[in-house]
Amino acid sequence: MIDPILLAVLRGGLEQVAEEMDTVLAASAISPVISDAWDRASGIFHPETGDVIVQGSTGMPIFIVVMQHTVQEVLKDHPPESMREGDVFIINDPYRGGTHTMDVKFVKPYFRDGKLKLLLANTGHWPDVGGMTPGGFTPASTDVYQEGLRFPPVKIYEEGKLNVSLLKVMLCNMRLAEERRGDMAAQVNALDLGCKRLDELFDRYEERLIYEAISELDSRSERLMREHIAQIPDGTYQFEEQMDSDGVDPGPVRIAVTMKVFGSEIEFDLSDSAPQRRGPVNSPYSSSVTGLMIAMKHVFADVPINAGCFRPFHYVIPSGNMFNPIAPAPVSCSTTETVQRLIGITMGALAQALPGKVPAGSFGTGSNIGMGGNSPTRGPYATIFYFGGGYGASVDHDGLTNGSTLISASRNSSIEVLEHSVPLLFTRYAVRDESGGAGEYRGGLGVEIDFHLRDGTAYLTLVGDRGLKGPHGLCGGSDGLAADHVFHRQGKSFKSEHGTKIDRLYIAAGDGIRMRTPGGGGYGDPGLRARDRILDDVLDGYVADPDNPLAKSKV
Repeated sequence: MIDPILLAVLRGGLEQVAEEMDTVLAASAISPVISDAWDRASGIFHPETGDVIVQGSTGMPIFIVVMQHTVQEVLKDHPPESMREGDVFIINDPYRGGTHTMDVKFVKPYFRDGKLKLLLANTGHWPDVGGMTPGGFTPASTDVYQEGLRFPPVKIYEEGKLNVSLLKVMLCNMRLAEERRGDMAAQVNALDLGCKRLDELFDRYEERLIYEAISELDSRSERLMREHIAQIPDGTYQFEEQMDSDGVDPGPVRIAVTMKVFGSEIEFDLSDSAPQRRGPVNSPYSSSVTGLMIAMKHVFADVPINAGCFRPFHYVIPSGNMFNPIAPAPVSCSTTETVQRLIGITMGALAQALPGKVPAGSFGTGSNIGMGGNSPTRGPYATIFYFGGGYGASVDHDGLTNGSTLISASRNSSIEVLEHSVPLLFTRYAVRDESGGAGEYRGGLGVEIDFHLRDGTAYLTLVGDRGLKGPHGLCGGSDGLAADHVFHRQGKSFKSEHGTKIDRLYIAAGDGIRMRTPGGGGYGDPGLRARDRILDDVLDGYVADPDNPLAKSKV
């Protein structure tokens, strides 16, 4: 049995390696979505099984299972005995432990004294990997080939030597190739730093103790997760919602989860969700499993992330289901929209199982903007950015206003950085009044954003959802408001056929969009809301309509 103090020190040492890799990646990446919004993750993995040992706390949660599956896919094609010091592998295939093509992952073996000891990996969201839409996200693709280059697990560095031919092919097919080269360099440099920090850790402690700590941390995480699950009453819990459309065919898309709790284990069944769609709302298996785990992490936040905490769970996700599509089905919107909604319905089922311990529904959409064009002042560009919305209220707190997406720990896009990097002018970025659901505790508020193109021409793409129905309230609380987006072009205003989705809208200087993101659901009877909270809402401008249930409840 390892000494508990030493265990804590070694855990901190391993986590610090991952944290520093994340920090270096964000500090040195070219793309604002990585450097400013922190759409990235780093981790340490077992050299034989690929199991995750630790991941950085500020990395995107969407990668907690995905990166383990990614590393395991690398090991399938490149077993440990074939790896050499200085090798670095690149992979972004959504169908091989991935998400969508824009999430590009690098894996590097860590050697010591000529022997493989651990694997390091990171992910960065590249704003463009080719494909038909600038910025990568598209609501209109009908197969994965339209979504950019796919890399199986291949060596981008072999024994320290760059594969120049592969890099040339990659960059030849990507917009703003030199920026992508810079993002790749940032990811590789972060892995190099990770190896140096591991050298320092192995210099300080016996190898035997480090591996004992890794094994004990794995066991403790599994035990803690099982203890939490055992507190949930055995039974079957179900929840379902609809997505607006798949972006190609009109009409809502059903998503449903059945959660079966037995003892210290849970089975998630997604069989009742829609079959895979023609449009890109399909979610690869690894993304779907990660979404289910993020929902559990939202409720049981104290469980450390490693492979141990995944073991109590089982999955029924049939092949050909939208949560386990068959290639080459399109998957561009999988993480920003589909997985977020999966987290939401899973938390809806958990709210039935654990009343009072799970918040109401959250905004659940990335509202991603992709843009590419040519500016007479800045030259060519391609970028992506996204905005927050309202979280659901809980049994004793109002919901968070303008929170980040449920799949992430990333920061909302900085308008100052965006205006500096692309020719946009933001004329409004404000709280969306009255968007949170009423309740004893009010849902968090969404945001309202106006921006337009300053000069040149561009193609604008919006990938969103939650336009048909807002996030659900709980225990008498009302739903939050749904998304509401209006486009402005050539002096006219209009809404998209798909409401929350539009692909490659051609715009010129002065054209733009007004975005209104959803608010969170309310919790509890609005008539029980405390008078001081009501007055604060009115004074802050959150409640302007005297007929609003929040205002009524003060009488």
